[in-house]
Amino acid sequence: MLAWMAWTWETAAFFGFVALALVILTLLAIYRPETPRKGILRFPTTRGDRFFVTLLGSAFIFIFWMRLGGGELWYPLAGSVAYGIAMFRFA
Repeated sequence: MLAWMAWTWETAAFFGFVALALVILTLLAIYRPETPRKGILRFPTTRGDRFFVTLLGSAFIFIFWMRLGGGELWYPLAGSVAYGIAMFRFA
């Protein structure tokens, strides 16, 4: 049934992380609601908005890394983590 996609443990871990993050964000929204805040993006964002922008930005970081020659994926991973921290802190 799922033979059309190469399900490796890395792929499963990624989707598992996203699912876990969405559950955590949902629980945070229920138990600790927040008001949207304005940051460097210049429009009001919530935790979910910042998470979505972080996922998009991380995807672009990896795509640019692979386009510019690739190599070890630890470097774009470190860049994506730093980008995510910056998004949640300043956006």
